[in-house]
Amino acid sequence: MRALVSGLVVLLAVTGSALALDSREVAFVKSVFAQLQPISIRKNREYCGYIGYDAGGQLIASKANRGRKGSCRADDPVGMEVIIASYHTHGAFSTRYFNEIPSGDDMEGDEAEGIDGWVATPGGRLWYIDSQDMVTSQICGIGCLPMDPDFIKGDMGLVAQSYSYEQLVRRLEE
Repeated sequence: MRALVSGLVVLLAVTGSALALDSREVAFVKSVFAQLQPISIRKNREYCGYIGYDAGGQLIASKANRGRKGSCRADDPVGMEVIIASYHTHGAFSTRYFNEIPSGDDMEGDEAEGIDGWVATPGGRLWYIDSQDMVTSQICGIGCLPMDPDFIKGDMGLVAQSYSYEQLVRRLEE
């Protein structure tokens, strides 16, 4: 029982409820983005894929696909028995885009696939998308992941710790 609890829980306040994430998954996702972020920023392209489990029960990431400046479509993962989440980067920093938060399309895509999602931003933030509750939460803030040296803190104004889908869509319309 102690082994089960030891690797388990990262708790976040999310619009009045608690979100529990496996700390091993969070660490794994951070390691995936630590490798991918510098490439995504340098090439100013989104990169995307899936997180899941192989036949042996090991947490794995699919090979990242190179997308466009504002979109990415992942291929079906090879050797992944169970898909639990998508992952994608947001490319390089730009004052023309709100790329420090997930988009409504990001949330809708995960919801349509029936999986959750992970998003890395140019400022080095890590976001988790809960597609069942349609809430996105900041797992860690600016500089938690590799960040674009051209990133300007505060360019988007205040960035909340979490957003419901409706709040996110309103925020992006501002």
